[in-house]
Amino acid sequence: MNLAQSFVDAAAKHADRAAVRLGPDTASYADLDRASAAVAGELRARGVRPGDPVGLMLPNVPQFPAVYYGILRLGGMVVPMNPLLKAREIDYYLGDSGARVLFAWQDVVGEAERGAESRDATVLPVTSDHLDGTGSTAEPVFPVTDRADRDTAVILYTSGTTGRPKGAELTHGNLIENARIVASDLLAVTPDDVVFGGLPLFHAFGQTCALNAVQSAGGCVTMLPRFSPDKALALLAEHRVTIFEGVPTMYSALLGVPDRAAYDVSALRVCISGGAAMPVEVLRAFEEAFGCVVLEGYGLSETSPVASFNHPDRERRPGSIGTPVRGVQMQVVDPDGKPLPAGEVGEIAIRGHNVMKGYWRRPEDTAAAVKDGWFRTGDLGRVDDDGYFSIVGRKKELIIRGGYNVYPRELEEVLHEHPEVAEAAVIGIAHPSLGEEVAAAVALKQGASTTAEEIRAYVKDRVAAYKYPRYVWLVDELPKNATGKVQKSAIVPPAGVGER
Repeated sequence: MNLAQSFVDAAAKHADRAAVRLGPDTASYADLDRASAAVAGELRARGVRPGDPVGLMLPNVPQFPAVYYGILRLGGMVVPMNPLLKAREIDYYLGDSGARVLFAWQDVVGEAERGAESRDATVLPVTSDHLDGTGSTAEPVFPVTDRADRDTAVILYTSGTTGRPKGAELTHGNLIENARIVASDLLAVTPDDVVFGGLPLFHAFGQTCALNAVQSAGGCVTMLPRFSPDKALALLAEHRVTIFEGVPTMYSALLGVPDRAAYDVSALRVCISGGAAMPVEVLRAFEEAFGCVVLEGYGLSETSPVASFNHPDRERRPGSIGTPVRGVQMQVVDPDGKPLPAGEVGEIAIRGHNVMKGYWRRPEDTAAAVKDGWFRTGDLGRVDDDGYFSIVGRKKELIIRGGYNVYPRELEEVLHEHPEVAEAAVIGIAHPSLGEEVAAAVALKQGASTTAEEIRAYVKDRVAAYKYPRYVWLVDELPKNATGKVQKSAIVPPAGVGER
């Protein structure tokens, strides 16, 4: 079944109910249904066919689900992009995915057009004037195009420690089942629920848990395009939010609001956290301050994303990522893929309906990541005798800054583009509120005279704001092993770097 069908079925059943809210404005399910049909019609008029990739570069606004479901409705594949991306990044996403149409929010159209220049791609500006974003005059397409469970619905870009970002192909079957389980088993969503929509919808966490799960159940998503703790608390109170979804840094930020007690958040019945490990102290302090239980879970873009959770009907263990969700298996394995006994540390592997189809146009990367149906996560963890999993570290060098994934290799490529840089290594360093901060050690070419601040500015101009290294320092050379490979574990930041 087409993922869009879940939304269309909900729209038929809950036509007059609020589907999305942004501030004082509300769009009903009927409104959103018509808008997505208009998007599908615009795409058909532009020659888009089932199976074609289409870019989507929007913040959390009501137009996001209209365009998202409109692309799916016609049978297209959604290629979500962070609206903070810069031209060089957009160019790569369009080139790699093959998308020839890109819906871009009104505030970032210029950057999108610069990124599309060499890709023969059409940028469709999306404005707040119309729920469908474009004010299309094309004949709307109301029927939902049939797609098979194994057909790709969304290409989510992610990366490890090597190469540029890879597109994880999430199928209609992946996303439908994962959303269904989140809605029923974890959140018990009803049409009366109002869900906080502050998680980026271009990310797997927001798409599955805040958009697809809620919209399939007839609930309402109240959106916050840019998170700030004061605005979030005001939203929770004003819209009587019942389910809060966030990353650990959001919880910390809410705790830090001096007058948080002035906001009536008594409607909250459950909170969920993912994206990074939440310090147990933060979890307990939040529950005490807000009177709402927090359930931690775990997943990756490649697993649609939810793989395990502290289930609401089972014992909750703070600091744990819980047990696998229905239909999913997890195990801790050694380097050869053999399961390890309880208590031993190894790589977490996942198998189930949630595991991606593969990496877009990258069969070798797919074969390396998915072996005998088991997806190797690159995360190190252990499982206890009761089947509860815990993360102890990362095999990959992925940096998670405030809930956003930052991939060192991508930034190292940008650094190496600087004419005076000889070599560079990007690492994550501990940060008290963001979890990790991005840092770079750089060795200059002989005779170079550029400064660390100039290099930082160089990268800042070329990547999204959350990615660029806040800390850059110059070294004579990077530490290496006998084969010449850079040893990031031996990089020591200068005194004072990362301290607050």
